[in-house]
Amino acid sequence: MFSALGVLAFSLSFTATRAAMGSFGAVTVGVGRAAVAGVFAMAWLAYGRAERPRGAALGSLAVVALGVVLGFPLLSALSLREVSASHGAIVFGLAPTLTALFATLRAGERPSTRFWLASLLGTAATLLFALTRTHGPPSSADALLLGGVVLVALGYAEGGRLARTLGGPTVICWALVLAWPVSAPVGLWAALSETRPAAVVSAASLAGFAYISIVSMLLGFFAWYRGIARFGVARASQLQLAQGPLGALWSHWLLGDALTGGHALTSAFVISCAVVASRSRVDPR
Repeated sequence: MFSALGVLAFSLSFTATRAAMGSFGAVTVGVGRAAVAGVFAMAWLAYGRAERPRGAALGSLAVVALGVVLGFPLLSALSLREVSASHGAIVFGLAPTLTALFATLRAGERPSTRFWLASLLGTAATLLFALTRTHGPPSSADALLLGGVVLVALGYAEGGRLARTLGGPTVICWALVLAWPVSAPVGLWAALSETRPAAVVSAASLAGFAYISIVSMLLGFFAWYRGIARFGVARASQLQLAQGPLGALWSHWLLGDALTGGHALTSAFVISCAVVASRSRVDPR
């Protein structure tokens, strides 16, 4: 339940990011969202009187901050200067398999053969569809997006492992606070140098930036990490296979990105793979 809510919240991220970039620059959108979310995270931690992380937990939180707070948001925003939100959402279909891989390395989980088969089939279908939608060889934007997906998968697995002891909200809040000495000054600089005059900032861009700052960067992780802690990193990650099809639908409805029969067929197959993988056996260490 919580994992599904997280996926639903994240599915709008590419669309909202593209909308925000109608008036704001890529660095403002990619890093500034973490600065805004960091203020709310500080308030949450102060309200709950959370203890400061130490030792190994601090190192794990730094990995989460690098992956989900700074790395993926910035690289994905930079890539969306050249590719559509629907294209980004489809390429993000690589994240579930990568997250499961990191779950075996960092969280000690051991997925079954059936799990890996379903996950790899869903990923292969996603990649095949993405390649058929690309005219010519992969671009630098695809490379940026791929780098972001690797980082976010690492952040998902590390945060999910840590959420077992700290709790999902605490994990993302401390990660945002750790990143704030970077996100705040860089976000402010970018906002002053990249943003259009206030008179031409659109309501759609403001709404998009608000969404990625409050929902994608904070509240979505409350549900996502809680679901991962309960369900297991590898199994919960497979629900993300549905994030690409959902993201493509959002982009079609809100941004006018084209949808084809290939979208529908790929989406149906990928979601079927997600159902099989999420119901497959995963042994703990």
